[in-house]
Amino acid sequence: MIQLLIDNPLLLLFAVAAIGYPLGRIRIAGSSLGVASVLFVGLAFGALHPDLKLPEAIYMLGLTLFVYTIGLSSGPGFFASFRRKGLRDNLLVLAMLAGAAALSVVIGSVAGLKPALTAGMFAGSLTNTPALAGVLEYLKEYASSQPVVDRLFAEPVVAYSITYPIGVVGMIAAINVLQRIWKADYAREARQLRELHTTGQQLQNRSICVTRPEAIGRPIQAVISEQKLDVMFGRMRRQGRVFLAGGRTCFEAGDVVSVIGAPDDLERMTAYLGETCDEHLELDRTEFDHRRVFVSNRRIAGHRLRDLNLPQQFGAVVTRVRRGDVEFLPHGDTVLELGDRVRVVTRRDHLSAVSAFFGDSYRALSEVDILTFSLGVALGLLLGSLPIPLPGNVTIKLGFAGGPLIIALILGALGRTGPMVWSLPYSANLTLRQIGLILFLAGVGTRAGYAFVTTLAQGEGLLIFIAGAVVTSVTAVATLWIGHHLLNIPLGLLAGMLAGLQTQPAVLAFASEQAGNDLPNIGYATVYPVAMIAKILLAQLLLTLLLP
Repeated sequence: MIQLLIDNPLLLLFAVAAIGYPLGRIRIAGSSLGVASVLFVGLAFGALHPDLKLPEAIYMLGLTLFVYTIGLSSGPGFFASFRRKGLRDNLLVLAMLAGAAALSVVIGSVAGLKPALTAGMFAGSLTNTPALAGVLEYLKEYASSQPVVDRLFAEPVVAYSITYPIGVVGMIAAINVLQRIWKADYAREARQLRELHTTGQQLQNRSICVTRPEAIGRPIQAVISEQKLDVMFGRMRRQGRVFLAGGRTCFEAGDVVSVIGAPDDLERMTAYLGETCDEHLELDRTEFDHRRVFVSNRRIAGHRLRDLNLPQQFGAVVTRVRRGDVEFLPHGDTVLELGDRVRVVTRRDHLSAVSAFFGDSYRALSEVDILTFSLGVALGLLLGSLPIPLPGNVTIKLGFAGGPLIIALILGALGRTGPMVWSLPYSANLTLRQIGLILFLAGVGTRAGYAFVTTLAQGEGLLIFIAGAVVTSVTAVATLWIGHHLLNIPLGLLAGMLAGLQTQPAVLAFASEQAGNDLPNIGYATVYPVAMIAKILLAQLLLTLLLP
């Protein structure tokens, strides 16, 4: 059986994935390893025989797919975060990561760990797979012969595998303990950050009767701006006639208007306009109807909603946008992406034309634009291969992880350039990301499995585990304490930032469950790209300083 797997790398790959993926879904004490369990199954297979390993090209392809798709989806939020308090948050994360790298060097020196083991311990204690990949790529260029490559290749993967579990558990434990000590009130934090809190609430529709004198004669857009509410107006009934409300529409006494928004905003808008109406105007389809359609037309993807001129072309308005599992209110500056599902309100006889305009083709969304995807990946690989000189005659490379990530962040923020649409449909992005991560984890796991068992047998594994636990715990506690007590960052937002620093979805899931709102997700998206790039570079810099 072992010889069969050695002779058939594809059989080995799918066997590791088929066993590892379902194991990662098993929850123990409320947590699971997720797709990272593929790495440990790969280690188990690789431990059976020194030749039982996947080709190098498999893990390199997987890494490139993984980081490129992450960059495409994170690009818009990454650059937008710097217009808020993203600079402060990212500087905090960079400082903590630099401290973690320095602590790793100190602990590695005191414990007598080899440089490659120290670098792998740093990547594992911060659960960052691309950082591990950067270390492997650096060692590959550093080694003088293939036997040296094989020996050095295994060391960081072994250290990563030993410290990865404590990297997940340690961060979760730090959040759990400190929130109890500090008696965190996540609901109060969310109320204080109202503009962030509303993004986490489910959208509702309400019909409101306009009765209050102060609302009469006021245009809708002015009221929204003045009250600082995130709501969307749909149908309006006035003297028996139903029409679509626009930003310049002025309220009159007796109007009935359909409003979409989060519950808190709807309550405030109701109090300002008048009172809730028993009539459900959104259900009136005598003149206007609504339909949810997919954005599959590449000619409109990447454009702002206001530039599509829907009211002028079709007498239509978009009242909701669903992207993945998140539904939000659209605005004029909202940029549509392939795979978005928009809810359009228009006259019944215009519905077919509006659907054709957006595309509404699920089949088209299943197809990846190979030209733009391949060109973007190629640009990323080219950037990753360029040497970056640093002070002290030190040269590093972004490699297969950092280069594609940076290019993808830029292209994801651009959305499109001329006729070329860089973004991927949401479902296609997630599929490629998951496949890439599985390829990488299975590849590095099988290639390091034999050395993993050897290291544990020599008794060095416990020392590496303790070192990783120290790095994880100190980084977690320092980040939470400095962020909460010195920078006054709400703990819900800070817990998400810690998950982003760790680039760890399992920590984010725990933080979101504790907070009960969307603040952790916002903190995670704000710092995730910077943390990813910083750890890739720091891991290589750490090796540069330690290797002779």
